[in-house]
Amino acid sequence: MAYVDWEFAKTTGRALVPAGPVVSPAEARAEVEAIRAAARGARQPVAETARMQTPPEAPEALVVDRATWIGVNVDSMAALLEPAVEHIVGSRGVTPGPAAQALGGKVTGAEAGAMLGFMATKVLGQYDIAPQGTPALLLVAPNIMAVARDLGVDPADFRRWVCMHEETHRVQFTATPWLRDHLVDQARTLAVDLAPDQERLQEIASRVTERLPDLFAEGSTGITELFVTPEQREQLARLTAVMSLLEGHADVVMDDVGPAHIPSVEDIRRKFTQRRKGAGAPDRLLRRLLGLEAKMRQYRDGAEFVRGVQAEVGVDGFNAVWTSPDTLPQPREIADPKAWVRRVHA
Repeated sequence: MAYVDWEFAKTTGRALVPAGPVVSPAEARAEVEAIRAAARGARQPVAETARMQTPPEAPEALVVDRATWIGVNVDSMAALLEPAVEHIVGSRGVTPGPAAQALGGKVTGAEAGAMLGFMATKVLGQYDIAPQGTPALLLVAPNIMAVARDLGVDPADFRRWVCMHEETHRVQFTATPWLRDHLVDQARTLAVDLAPDQERLQEIASRVTERLPDLFAEGSTGITELFVTPEQREQLARLTAVMSLLEGHADVVMDDVGPAHIPSVEDIRRKFTQRRKGAGAPDRLLRRLLGLEAKMRQYRDGAEFVRGVQAEVGVDGFNAVWTSPDTLPQPREIADPKAWVRRVHA
């Protein structure tokens, strides 16, 4: 029996998430086709700008609604976290009975579903690396439509802009076959290491109240901060450095491609950045608790790293970053691109 009821997580997330903008069936079909066309149109410009060789054939992007996004991400989360769940259960030395397992699975499933239900309204797209499945490029149609409306930007340009970013993620993983397994292995190892034993759980529970203001403070890395030891913080920093690279590189490519293919790219970038900063107080607090504000910093820090390296050694020199795990940036190098250049191009 599963210790996390992943199907209940899907049910919970889908029950909590709003459907999105109200549109007619014809408008919905038109939006889906327009997003698919934008995804196809992003391939050549991104390949030319990133200068990364990818397999000639790639599956078409999947244009999904919020409920489907939740289902895909629950499956990926399950594949990624099951080793950690098994570690937690094994460390207790006692196997709960069927009734306790069922109840605990429902509780943890509901928690995961509620978190994904919140996130499903925020994500425009992603490259799902699918730890035990087939990787796929996902584009969330209701969110792309809603954000374009909220920002008051050209819908066609906004679709293209989003697709440039997400297509860059597809290129990163398909041009660098080892990257997916490396990330999955690192994330699973960290998840197992972070899984607290009973004594650690009690310590964390006793600290939640006193640390709650810190978790909601600006710059917080989220609730994960309660779980990490200094050694684990270093592991997390290494993984964060890679994620900063991926997000920053995608942002740089989407903006470099923009002027030739997206007439209003500067207007979109300005308004989108303002939107990130201008979220309401409850939304900002929840983002901080979940560590989503830290993800926003990854975009900025990663983009500064990429541009800093490219200023030193050009795009082709930067692409040495994809050679092996050893050439990925170390945490300190994200803030010091020249240090990465010295180490890799010495």
